[in-house]
Order: sequence, then C-alpha cells, then structure tokens
Amino acid sequence: MPIDIFMTQLSPTMTEGKIARWLKKEGDTLESGEVMLEVETDKATMEVEVIDEGVLHRIIAPEGTLVKVGEAIGVIAEDGEEVPADYQPESSGQKPILETHGTPAAVEAQPTPTVVPAPAEVAPQVEAPVVDRAAVERAANDKRIKASPLARRLAKQKGVNLAAITGTGPRGRIVKADVEKAAKRGIRLGGGGQSFVPTAVRPLPAGPMPYHADEYEAIENSMMRKAIARRLTESKQQVPHFYLSVDVCMDRLMDLRAQLNEAADGAFKLSVNDFIVKAVAKALMDVPAANASWADSHTYQHKHAHISIAVAIEGGLITPIVRFAEQKGIVDISNEIKELAGRARKGELKPEEYTGGTFSISNLGMYGIKQFQAIVNPPEGAILAVGGTEERVVAENGQAVVKQMMTLTLSCDHRVVDGAVGAEYLNALKKHIECPASVLI
Repeated sequence: MPIDIFMTQLSPTMTEGKIARWLKKEGDTLESGEVMLEVETDKATMEVEVIDEGVLHRIIAPEGTLVKVGEAIGVIAEDGEEVPADYQPESSGQKPILETHGTPAAVEAQPTPTVVPAPAEVAPQVEAPVVDRAAVERAANDKRIKASPLARRLAKQKGVNLAAITGTGPRGRIVKADVEKAAKRGIRLGGGGQSFVPTAVRPLPAGPMPYHADEYEAIENSMMRKAIARRLTESKQQVPHFYLSVDVCMDRLMDLRAQLNEAADGAFKLSVNDFIVKAVAKALMDVPAANASWADSHTYQHKHAHISIAVAIEGGLITPIVRFAEQKGIVDISNEIKELAGRARKGELKPEEYTGGTFSISNLGMYGIKQFQAIVNPPEGAILAVGGTEERVVAENGQAVVKQMMTLTLSCDHRVVDGAVGAEYLNALKKHIECPASVLI
C-alpha cells in the first residue's frame, strides 16, 4: 500500500514550509535514517529523515514549492509495489512518516491539496564590471577605512573597493563577510564613483520599482525573514508597548570582569553581556511580577528565569534560551551562550532551544549603539535593550567626574507589566549591575 508523505510541523510556530532541496529523486530506494529532503522553515533549514523504507514513487511538491503543514509532498511505494497512475494521497490525518533531527513529527488533519510548483525565475545575464585596480589598492591601504586585515587582503584578491561598502562589524568595521557579500553582489569602483552591478535583477511582486533596473537587487524573502516581519508587525500592532530607561554605572562591573578574566588565565573569558544576563535573572527573582507572559485568559508569572538572547544570524535573528539562568554560575552562562550562539549561526538549534523564554535581552552595545528600544517578543512581557559602555561626565557629590556608563531600556507589554513594576524591576537590575559581586553569590 502506498505511503503518503506530508509536510510536518518542524517548529512550534511553523504553519508552512518551503521545499529547499530533495536529496532523493523519484525511483530512489529509501532507507530508514537517510536524509530525504531539506525544508526551509520560519527558523532554519532542516533535514528531514526517512522513517518508512521503500521507493520514492512520486514527488508532489518540487523544490521551491511553499507547502502548508499537513499537505502532501510525495508518495512512497513499498519495494516491488505497483502504484496506480491515478493514485492520490489520502487525508493527512494519517500518522506522518517524517521527522527531523531532534524534532518529533506532529501533523494536524487537513484535506489533501493540489500543490502548484512555483514558477521558475530566470536571472538575466549581466556583463562583469570593469575593476579599477588602482582604486581597489588605494582603498585597501587606506588606514582611515576601518577594516580587518583579512578584509583588506580579501578585497585586493577579489577586486572589491572597501570605500564602496559599509561594514557590519563592531563600530562599523568592515569584516570578511562584508567583502565576500560585496564581491558576490558586484560592488566595484568604476570611473569616478561607485557602481553596483547585481547578479540577478527580478521585478518585485508589488509592481514596478521607481528605479532603473541596475540600481537594485531583488532579494527573495526567506521563510525566517517573513516570520520576523509577521511577528514583529503583530507585536507592534497588538501589544501596548511602553518604555523605561535607566543609566547604570559600569565601573565596578568592568573592574570585576577584568579581575576574573585575568585570574582565569585563559580558562574562560567573560563578556559584559554574561554579567547582564545573570543580573537580569537575579532581578527577575527579586521582582517576579516582571517575569510574566500574557495569554487571553491568564497572566503567567514564571518561577524561573528562562532568558531569550537575541542572536543575529544570516538572513535574520533567533533567540536561543539560557534556561534557569538564576541558578547558574556566570562562567556556565558564558559557556552556554557561546555554544548556543555558535549553533544558532549554523542553523543547528532544536525548537525547544529557542522557544519558551520568559524574558528577552537584545544587546547592540558592541556596535557602538548608545540607546535603543526593542520590540516585545510575545508572549513574553518585556525585553531589555542594552546599549554600549562609554565614558561620560556625571555629577557625584557636587563634582563632575568621569565614569563608565551604560543605558538600559526596558520595553514592556502593558497588559502584563505595569509602569510601577517595570520601574521596580529596573531599579533591582541597576543594583545588581552596580554591585556586581551580587551576581556571583
């Protein structure tokens, strides 16, 4: 009897998936444990393994097709079985036969749809630009342009003019990834100024753009980018935000951090963010009303601090979670953040590692940002925006003194966190940061 293959819910927030790549073709033998295809979800591109063995009889959803959870994507035949030419998959209420690495398969019953493949896009041929080597050399050797040594060498090799691109590294520094992206997109310096030659020019679906065709590159929105756009739009439209800011003195924390890192002798290296995460968790235990999330029928006040940390990855961001952060030592938190962030950038996180947080932190201080307002990540009740540490002249006992200061901004869902609760929480957080020994206890 033929076995139907359905699009499985590969993450808790997934409602549809895009067939990124079939690793098996029609007629191939399937063995349990083999990777059969890759599916792009709203969080990552995930491998889908074979559960039931047999022969891949038919691919219903080819590569590039957007398929809702529960819709048929293919049919497996048992070895030697003849499948009628007019066979159609049954209801997706059947047990799904796919699962991903570390992800249980779960599909709700839905009627079998007709899947229409996405039309193929053909990129026009673009003539390669003429590279002004003299300009490339001048820019690569110009010390006024902030760029890493590797980025400078790579720019020379690939003929990329550093003066024509914007760095994404700390404080706007140009890094290797910036040069590689510029080379791929065709940024050069021709004649007296910058020219941009796209590798592919596609019309945007909303209609013709008011620009010449060679002035933009139409980049297809990934499933992750669409999910980010949808969730953040919903948050700003449906969540009544309000914002509270406080300045904290970082002198003691910076001194303690330096002492601990020196004493570690390379065994570990603590970051400012590690201290912030631990202080946030301690403050949530001090003010439990701030450690809450919203549902229509209830407000859930959480007993533990599961801290979601915003991590920038290619094409978007993801929030891996440090669970029970109030119970962990700062070195353990530091190691866990590094491990989670590394796997997040490789797309290796499991759904349970980025869902179920109670409070979020977004830190842009390493980019030289002084202060910003983050968007609440529902159903969490609040998110902390962390700015950079900088020297400022402040008044102390009637005297002007220079101190290392940081600005923290708390974005609150007013349905969950009232103004007084938010202010109480920031005061508790300020105390832990300005007396950092408390986070080690």
